[in-house]
Amino acid sequence: MIGVSARAPFVSARSLYNVVAAQGRVCAGSALHNPLTSSHRSQGPLVFSSRFHASAVAAQSIKDPYQALGIDKNASQTDIKKAYRKLAKKYHPDINKEPDAEKKFHDLQNAYEILSDETKRKQYDQYGPAAFDPNFGASQGQGHPGFGGFGGGGQAGSPFGDFGGINFEDLFGAAFSGRNGGSAGGSPFGGAAGGRSSRMNMFREYKGDSIHVSCKLDFKDAVFGKKNVKLTFNTFDPCHTCHGSGMKLGAEKHTCSGCHGSGTKVHVRGGFQMMSTCDECQGEGSTVKAEDVCHTCHGDGVEFTRNKSINVDLPNGLQDGDAIRVSNQGSYPQMAVDPEMAKNIKMTRGDIIVTIRVDKDPKFSIQNKYDIWYVKEIPITTAALGGTVEIPTVDGTKIRLKVQGGTQQGDVISIPNMGVPRSSLLSQASRGSMKVQYKIVIRKPQSKAEQCLWEALADVTHDTSAKKTMNLSLNDLEDGNTSSFSTGENGTGSSGSAASNPDEPGALGRLETFISKAFKKIKGDKK
Repeated sequence: MIGVSARAPFVSARSLYNVVAAQGRVCAGSALHNPLTSSHRSQGPLVFSSRFHASAVAAQSIKDPYQALGIDKNASQTDIKKAYRKLAKKYHPDINKEPDAEKKFHDLQNAYEILSDETKRKQYDQYGPAAFDPNFGASQGQGHPGFGGFGGGGQAGSPFGDFGGINFEDLFGAAFSGRNGGSAGGSPFGGAAGGRSSRMNMFREYKGDSIHVSCKLDFKDAVFGKKNVKLTFNTFDPCHTCHGSGMKLGAEKHTCSGCHGSGTKVHVRGGFQMMSTCDECQGEGSTVKAEDVCHTCHGDGVEFTRNKSINVDLPNGLQDGDAIRVSNQGSYPQMAVDPEMAKNIKMTRGDIIVTIRVDKDPKFSIQNKYDIWYVKEIPITTAALGGTVEIPTVDGTKIRLKVQGGTQQGDVISIPNMGVPRSSLLSQASRGSMKVQYKIVIRKPQSKAEQCLWEALADVTHDTSAKKTMNLSLNDLEDGNTSSFSTGENGTGSSGSAASNPDEPGALGRLETFISKAFKKIKGDKK
């Protein structure tokens, strides 16, 4: 993967790469190698032609940055960054060996440098490529107003003036860092007043890694939210000894003896100049003596903290699997910061991502995010005749509901404003609904009396398919009316007017007599 190494030993005031000048010729242009595009310890040399002259660079026009990145002029910063990273990986010289890869890569760097800075982007939109022409608006060695220019303080005959002030770290380095960075002075190229001064004024921001933790809640806390929930995790914190510098208190960094502070080494082999990252300071331009390294963090600037805890308030309406982001409470960036650059660097902690796990409740469940469901069992008699039932709520209270006669299996009753709160910012009344679903319970007769009643019900409702076991003889009826109501041997009922009209007074009387005789027979009463 192309990008900044996850851990850089130091953010140095030294430039990672300076323009290499040799025998009056400047090795600058499309072939500049940026160490931030690979590992910060990369040693791969890049070959520059010994005949490459600065005038060749000046003759090149700046390519339309929008065209270079393949985006339109209304693209957002997110779109710009995505397009740049995608194309930078494709055309990076260490990966793409095509002849024009270096040229395209250089165009991408220039395009991103312009469009990622809103000030430079506005200047380009207003003036076009001329905004970055050192001769555009120049007078007596002064650069273009609003940019600082290449020519400020430079010589009149040179299209670039003094190259000593061009900071290619500012120009290209931040592009691959994936972090916000820019010159505090507003100049797109840092000005020509001195590279170190420009680098000291550059502002950068680094953010640490996010931490993932899980939090288990019971059903009621998930519905109504919970305050002061304790989260425990492992993290990186600034070293308490060196306060993030990686050095002992009072110690200072020293100019690297291998590269003399440039961060690079230049080699001449076979008539070619080759430039590579300094292997002694890893491109920082400065080193820390072994005896000056902080013994607590070993130069990393951070220390590992176990079982750190914080308290957070969780909102209402949470469901199993939801993720809550706690901003700027995660790990501190794992890097040491040069004290000279500390005032121009913002270090921000990562986030804590809390994954919610909700215990299942034996009574309630949530559907459609805001509705609480409860299943209420009712006997068949209540379903048929109607009645009143008592329902528990997630609030801990109980309510009484009227059951309509003829209620069917699966019927649902909705109780408004008894569900999940919609938002902690709204009133308590702004809630979802509670849904009560009826489940009709039908059980097998537990006694002969129940059996008799069920059979009588089957007879009066003309249910000829029901099984009958209470076979009463006709002589068991005291009134001797053998034609009024009887039960045959096969269990089917035969009837006269009672069967044709169960609500007829005489029929009701005979049914009452039938049930009375049946109960006497069950009890063994001979009277």
